[in-house]
Amino acid sequence: MHEKFILRSSYKPTGDQPEAIEQLVSGIRGGAQSQTLLGVTGSGKTFTIANVIQEINRPTLVLSHNKTLAAQLYAEMRAFFPENAVEYFVSYYDYYQPEAYIPQSDTYIEKDLSINQEIEKLRLSAISSLLSGRRDVIVVSSVSCLYGIGNPQDFSQNAITIDKEIPVVRDELLRRLVDSQYVRNDIDLHRGAFRVKGDTLDIFLAYADYCLRVVFSGNEIEEIYTFDPIDGKMLDEFDYFNIYPASIFCTTKSRIDNAIGQIRNDLVEQVLAFQREERFVEAKRIEERVNYDLEMIQELGYCSGVENYSRYFDGREPGSRPYCLLDYFPKDMLMVVDESHVTVPQISAMSGGDAARKNNLVYYGFRLPAARDNRPMTFGEWEQAAMRDERSCVFVSATPADYELAKSGGVIVEQVIRPTGLLDPEIEVRPSKNQIDDLLEEIQQRVEVDERVLVTTLTKRMAEELDDYLRKYGVRCAYIHSDVDTIERVQIMEDLRRGVYDVLVGVNLLREGLDLPQVSLVAILDADSNGFLRDKRSLTQTAGRAARHVHGKVIMYADSISSAMRATIDETARRRAIQQAYNRKHGITPHSVGSPTQAANPLAALSKAGEQQVQYEVKKMYEAVQMPIIEAMSEKELRKAIEATRKQMLRAAKDLDFIEAARLRDELLMMEKTAETQFR
Repeated sequence: MHEKFILRSSYKPTGDQPEAIEQLVSGIRGGAQSQTLLGVTGSGKTFTIANVIQEINRPTLVLSHNKTLAAQLYAEMRAFFPENAVEYFVSYYDYYQPEAYIPQSDTYIEKDLSINQEIEKLRLSAISSLLSGRRDVIVVSSVSCLYGIGNPQDFSQNAITIDKEIPVVRDELLRRLVDSQYVRNDIDLHRGAFRVKGDTLDIFLAYADYCLRVVFSGNEIEEIYTFDPIDGKMLDEFDYFNIYPASIFCTTKSRIDNAIGQIRNDLVEQVLAFQREERFVEAKRIEERVNYDLEMIQELGYCSGVENYSRYFDGREPGSRPYCLLDYFPKDMLMVVDESHVTVPQISAMSGGDAARKNNLVYYGFRLPAARDNRPMTFGEWEQAAMRDERSCVFVSATPADYELAKSGGVIVEQVIRPTGLLDPEIEVRPSKNQIDDLLEEIQQRVEVDERVLVTTLTKRMAEELDDYLRKYGVRCAYIHSDVDTIERVQIMEDLRRGVYDVLVGVNLLREGLDLPQVSLVAILDADSNGFLRDKRSLTQTAGRAARHVHGKVIMYADSISSAMRATIDETARRRAIQQAYNRKHGITPHSVGSPTQAANPLAALSKAGEQQVQYEVKKMYEAVQMPIIEAMSEKELRKAIEATRKQMLRAAKDLDFIEAARLRDELLMMEKTAETQFR
């Protein structure tokens, strides 16, 4: 186990990266709780942060505003730190419909969800790494890390340590495994299950791709080793081993007993409150629902919607926030907020919608008031958790907002020089009259030299109409806006890189956050309009899309120069002057970077999954073709096919190719059902 971060890279910090690294490290060691890294597009901000992490050697949380960018950062950090614990923590729901009540139409919507088992494994792996005591842990997460999970003390108490030197009663160990949410299954050993055969105990760890085998001799442990669940090959031997729980939400028997008593007391109070208000329907409803839930908890240990009782199981006071991933980090953690100008407002807005939904459920008798305490952190709570004790926070953005600048005391660490020597793009303002014809001519010039163009509009309708217009003139183009789903969006971006499209039209392209080194022109229509899509921050972000090409250029179509345009033009000119001076001093010739590889860009895998989306959507047709083949297999052939498919599914999930993993999962379930029916 490593105690220090070891950065592996063929590159060394260049340009103003060394100075940025030194300033950030100095600030953190000096006790600064907040700092801001202003890094222009393509300046290697992630590499800078990786060097900072190696220097300060603290457990680190990298916070991103969506799963896609989190996946990209996760892949990059794993490449930088192959020998350390780099974890991925995002929402594990493939689909989630929250419980809700709409009083206007008297409609109750029951909670419905689908959990991605592979992402659940990655979440458990992150928590297990943090609780293991190791210091070389990086967790890349979306804002889902601010939602409630189990009490870290209970999770830690349910961890099991086995040691060859310490005798243990086998049956006692089995009971502890059950308390830690593992289930016994002597026939099908799957993740989160264990089996017992004579003196041998096999455990498929819920947070790993391997199994643990414990061999007993009476009350003595003779062997502890891990093995591959597919071929049974031994992986590593141990003298002792820590087994962490199979669920993020686990508690102790005493807490369950105390919780049931508190729930009953609160139920009596709530029923009486409804009766005093002569709301007898609500009183009857809450009494029936909670009593049913309590019966399920007593019999099974859980119930549907058990998270609404989390306050009782955690032992928290009314109104207090739930435990979240930040509570699993030590007091000297480092938090990196990526694309902070987007992530921080997202954190601020999270709790409002959840509170409105819960208030309706409580008011109309569907849930006890304690349900309100199962919620994401408020912005103030996040600030307190992220910047207390010895913790430090680094905001990273090309256009930091006022909040980050204020928290950093107005002092920023600037990273303007790109390792490639590329300059910020030239910005030209042209009149809006005949702007489409002028744009078409510019596009044709880029198409002739195999370069790409981005065009940003103000509305969805304008994007669609411009897309239709350009297609009439033979331009290969596509458009992106909020109605385009995630998988299709990723596919379009990849097609733009590969040259399937030459032009991409969008409303808010600046939020993509993806590398597009083939783009040499960004055209901004109606650049002088008022609004957040044309403020200084948005214009600067949009212009940055052309900063990865040696011929990068931005054309703003406008009838006047707004204050936002002027600020963007002046700031870009300032940066270009610094970059040109640096290049002259060091004899650097700017050069464009190549296309992102799949290793550096996990979205390539997602885009391949997008190509398979058609197969996934016609699942019934696929089953109709596959079933006769499966039914014709012998038992041995089918068992072998099941194991091979499971291995492919795990590999796809490990590569973050979740659509392919889902397709293989469905195929696996189909084969397992056939095996159970034909050969049981």
